[in-house]
Amino acid sequence: MTRAEGAETMAMIQTGRLQLNSTHPTEVTGGNTSTFTQVTFPSPFPAGASVIVVPFVQTFNGPDTPGLRIADVTVTGFKIRINELVGSGRALSDGPHTTETVGWIASTV
Repeated sequence: MTRAEGAETMAMIQTGRLQLNSTHPTEVTGGNTSTFTQVTFPSPFPAGASVIVVPFVQTFNGPDTPGLRIADVTVTGFKIRINELVGSGRALSDGPHTTETVGWIASTV
């Protein structure tokens, strides 16, 4: 039986926020998360759970648009990075951005 056919599942949701900035240039190498910040969930999700994370910038502390990247989502946490987007395309993204409050919602699916 699939979930759509009536199997009951219980979603688990956690939320949080952090102060995040970037002093590094935009990362252009896939998989390089050395400039990301590790976020640990208040409580681990159940082992084997599929977890999604949705981040939102909560403040407006600079004239340029901040972009968020998420990586390495697990049942215990995820990595996040902020970049400053100053135009369209990677060539115009300078990476560094002032401190912003970033909220996030994580849920099992």
